[in-house]
Amino acid sequence: MEKLNPVKVGTLGFQHVLAMYAGAVIVPLIVGPAIGLNAQQLAYLISIDLFTCGIATLLQVVGGKHFGIKLPVILGCTFTAVGPMIAIGQLQGITAIYGAIIVSGIIVMILSQFMSKIMRFFPPVVTGSVVTIIGVSLIPVAMNNAAGGLGSPDFGSPQNLFLACFTLILIILMNRFFKGYMRAISVLLSLVAGTIAAYFMGMVSFTDVANASWFHIVQPFYFGIPTFNVSAILMMTLVAIVSMIESTGVFLALGDICDRKLESKDIKKGLRAEGLAVIIGGIFNAFPYTSFSQNVGLVALTKVKTRNVVISAGVILMILGLLPKVAALTTIIPTAVLGGAMIPMFGMVISSGVRMLSAVDFSKNENLLIIACSVGIGLGSAVVPAIFGSLPTSIRLLVENGIVLGSVTAILLNVVFNYKDLNISKNDQVNQLNSDHSIDLI
Repeated sequence: MEKLNPVKVGTLGFQHVLAMYAGAVIVPLIVGPAIGLNAQQLAYLISIDLFTCGIATLLQVVGGKHFGIKLPVILGCTFTAVGPMIAIGQLQGITAIYGAIIVSGIIVMILSQFMSKIMRFFPPVVTGSVVTIIGVSLIPVAMNNAAGGLGSPDFGSPQNLFLACFTLILIILMNRFFKGYMRAISVLLSLVAGTIAAYFMGMVSFTDVANASWFHIVQPFYFGIPTFNVSAILMMTLVAIVSMIESTGVFLALGDICDRKLESKDIKKGLRAEGLAVIIGGIFNAFPYTSFSQNVGLVALTKVKTRNVVISAGVILMILGLLPKVAALTTIIPTAVLGGAMIPMFGMVISSGVRMLSAVDFSKNENLLIIACSVGIGLGSAVVPAIFGSLPTSIRLLVENGIVLGSVTAILLNVVFNYKDLNISKNDQVNQLNSDHSIDLI
């Protein structure tokens, strides 16, 4: 392989940042307004998100004796956490989000030692059902934003619908006519193009960018001391376990690309680093982090497998996180433009769930019943939460959340119907993960 000079390393690292940037900033852009953050708080949330993405990536890539997979992998916000975080924030406040994130990170670090035993309770019929429920529950968020944001005076206006459709069509066209890297950044380019179109329509203001400072110091617990709620912790732990399984697949795929055979201890160190990254995200009031498959796709595309490139990407992310004007520039994206991008992005979450379910043996009526009941109960709870209105508050907080109720239903029914399959060997589980995993370039 050609020896890379510092300029090439930095350029290739910036390419990794571009590939994951939309996925990184879209999470705070969705979650922040949904839980009532103002423009200044949202800008800080984006900044700290980028900063901790960099920390999490360096922790995974550089690692240490007990932490890190030490492969060229980028860590970013897990998209499956968006719905749960919004639900927690709206019901219990933003501090409950971070309390749940911190505890879930600790649980991930503990479970990393027993991953082979945990995985048997999360076969594709369970993980596919959980991810499908999460994706479907996010679609109303996307549609409300495409209309201009719930409660906005111009909700459903032709201008908002035009911008949403324009952004969505651009994403579709770029994925139809481009391949590789251009396809990987299609969402980012479409958000930029949609914002430019909105500017010429008089719907973009740079006031927040002008008022933002050039540099700031990040601080832990910016939004307050975390609070701990059982239902919130349970919800984020379920998301974390799904992310652990997905990350294991990413590690195995990346190991193949980099011609490195991974052992059980490597997977444990990678998951342990991911758990620590989640804790750091909670402490700095950012987000839970997981391995980004789009960057694995970029490694496969460019054939550049050196860790130095991803280390430079981590440093770039940390620098961007210290520049509030960069974050404020992101907040000018109109809600309708974001909504247009959310539709395919949230739809991809549903697609991921369906892809997981494609590995399920549908000839077994038991599996059909697990999917039917878990998805049905999960969505039913989300659509008609009033059904539990007469229950005590402590119980309602658990059952009114469709993601928690649907996930627990899937896990319990899998134990009831497929208890014989819970004795599957560790090697069979790892082999199945490796064969089922595919890399997304979107």
